[in-house]
Amino acid sequence: MTVAGARPAGGQIALVDLLDRLLGAGVVLSGDIVVSLAGVDLVEIRLHALIRSIRAEEQR
Repeated sequence: MTVAGARPAGGQIALVDLLDRLLGAGVVLSGDIVVSLAGVDLVEIRLHALIRSIRAEEQR
């Protein structure tokens, strides 16, 4: 995927175009949430998500 020259002259990109690029290449989201009280960890949540579109030629 080539991004060079894909931006309009104003430097702005439409949200639809951005989502199309992200889903075409794939996006990995990762995060940790820790709830603690007085230095003691009470709850720890780890989140991992892979978001990617599936094109017709890749479904075979």
